[in-house]
Amino acid sequence: MADSEWYYCLKHHRAEQGKRCWFADRMGPYPDQATAERALEIVQARNKREDARDHAWGEDD
Repeated sequence: MADSEWYYCLKHHRAEQGKRCWFADRMGPYPDQATAERALEIVQARNKREDARDHAWGEDD
């Protein structure tokens, strides 16, 4: 893993290059700064999609 990877720091609320913060405070790695800056948006979209899948799966019972 290279220090050129980008992470979103939950402690500082920003994209940071490299593993500067504790692993529990980091999301990523992401391929670039722009993607890391969208980390919370990406997670929210994934959670919404998976919640919909869970709901649809529950309806099959």
